Amino acid sequence: MVREDLRNVAIIAHVDHGKTTLVDEMLKQSGTFRENQVVNDRVMDSNDIERERGITILAKNTSIFYKDVKINVIDTPGHADFGGEVERVLKMVNGVILLVDAAEGPMPQTRFVLQKALEMGHKIIVVVNKIDRPDARLDEVGDEVLELLLDLDASEEQLESPILYCSGRDGTASMSPNEPGTDMVPLFDQILSYIPAPEVDTEGSMQMLVSSIDYNEYVGRIAIGRVERGEIKVNQEVTVGDYHETKKQYRGKIVTIYQIEGLKRVPCDSAKAGDIVCISGIEDITIGDTICNFGEFEAVPFVKISEPTVEMTFSVNDSPFAGREGKYVTSRHLRDRLFKELLKDVSLRVSETDSTDSFRVAGRGEMHLSILIENMRREGYELGVSTPRVLYREIEGKLNEPIERLDIDVPEDCVGSVMEKLGARKGELTQMAPVGSRMRLEFLIPARGLFGYKSEFLTDTKGEGIMSSVFDSYQPYKGDIPKRATGSLVAFETGEAVTYGLYNAQERGELFIKAGTPVYEGMIVGASPKQEDLVVNVCKKKHLTNTRASGSDDALRLIPPRVLSLEDSLEFLADDELLEVTPKNIRIRKKTLSNTQRAKDRAKL
Repeated sequence: MVREDLRNVAIIAHVDHGKTTLVDEMLKQSGTFRENQVVNDRVMDSNDIERERGITILAKNTSIFYKDVKINVIDTPGHADFGGEVERVLKMVNGVILLVDAAEGPMPQTRFVLQKALEMGHKIIVVVNKIDRPDARLDEVGDEVLELLLDLDASEEQLESPILYCSGRDGTASMSPNEPGTDMVPLFDQILSYIPAPEVDTEGSMQMLVSSIDYNEYVGRIAIGRVERGEIKVNQEVTVGDYHETKKQYRGKIVTIYQIEGLKRVPCDSAKAGDIVCISGIEDITIGDTICNFGEFEAVPFVKISEPTVEMTFSVNDSPFAGREGKYVTSRHLRDRLFKELLKDVSLRVSETDSTDSFRVAGRGEMHLSILIENMRREGYELGVSTPRVLYREIEGKLNEPIERLDIDVPEDCVGSVMEKLGARKGELTQMAPVGSRMRLEFLIPARGLFGYKSEFLTDTKGEGIMSSVFDSYQPYKGDIPKRATGSLVAFETGEAVTYGLYNAQERGELFIKAGTPVYEGMIVGASPKQEDLVVNVCKKKHLTNTRASGSDDALRLIPPRVLSLEDSLEFLADDELLEVTPKNIRIRKKTLSNTQRAKDRAKL
């Protein structure tokens, strides 16, 4: 049976190409909101961090009604670190809308998710977005998308995909690059005519694949997925298991079923094959599980999620200031929180270490893990985090490391410094082409070569450069890469930083703290231009005497400190340093806090 009343479609694109804004307009123009309803911009980005950073982290479902057809739309993340989200939601849909920026053209993440969609044989609608940009290159971008499809071995049918020209911000779509549209109707019409309706067996034995998990304090785990066959009903007895047979099949019961309408979950009594639903009542359910009629288990094949490439050690905070700001500070709290995250993040791996106080956490990249750290500190956790490390693999007896495909878009006069820095980090230039007044460079570079490069890159390009990377492959080890060129300024004693001490310390390097900041021995208060660490006393007060000398009592002028964000701090970390993360502060410290002990250890070496 073909369900003509239904379409399931995912929107895929590179970060910042306007997916969430386009979904906003689709919701508005399909009548999801009341006419006088106040609606936030980027309504799908419900998470605080997503709204602050302007990026989508979690794939989210919504639905719109057009000409009596329900269109389930899944807004996916654009950042390569959250590729695990994209890979699994593609199982729920029958077609994808590929969104490309009218000025930037296809970028590395576009390539990554498009390849996954093509492998599954999905039909594709190409949408060139942001056509109102002054630097838009409509015809060239259309050709670049075709080249990309050819590169990825698309089928004949996929090569003839329709191309639409949209402005997500203005809410317009058109089939012609020369005539701007007036509304989103051409896009809705294309979805109905080009994306196939799900072909399903509504009479067979019930079968549903879980593609994502939500969690609610009241009902526990909520499984989200598409009903593949038959009909699912409330209070139905079911068998649950997985395709790779890593766990035993067990019995469960469906307590509630919700259909997604607009931004709301609406309870219902049953759902048929092709519907995307949320169900609760099965306690241990995870992503990739299949739910079937009781006693009639038949697993649905599930895409194997790409393995993580970067690892950090999360440990209990043991600094002198531990326990002052956080609500959850013990190893039990830390362990429970990390294993709870595994329930909904399929790309994450958590493993125990020899110590009960620390855990190895592996993810897709620095960004993936930094979002987890940021979420944890907002929830009241205190923890220590080690420097990121790449995960090596042994292939045919040789050590292999993860290689990233890095795309860089910079002004022409910055090309030299970028190539010089990436050359030192073992980057290989594979492509170079002008794009308008700028240059587009493509490199293959070891993942470890990108650690700590972003802030350097923004300085070299005067803040105008754009860089994005995506995992490419494992290749033989490329050799040593020089560590960061700066050392650290380390606090000499515990106390409060004072202006006089900071004034003397700022001659030694760049400071990260201001007067009045509490510090402890071994805490890092700045960066030294030399490669070795320097111990500075920022708590030193001026000795007062009876005599006054003209000029010496003038106000001491301090250079404003450089305030490090969480990502900046992770980039700055050296191998013998830790990042102390608390709900109110981020501090960098030495693993061995005692200055005399570190000096003894160095002398032994």
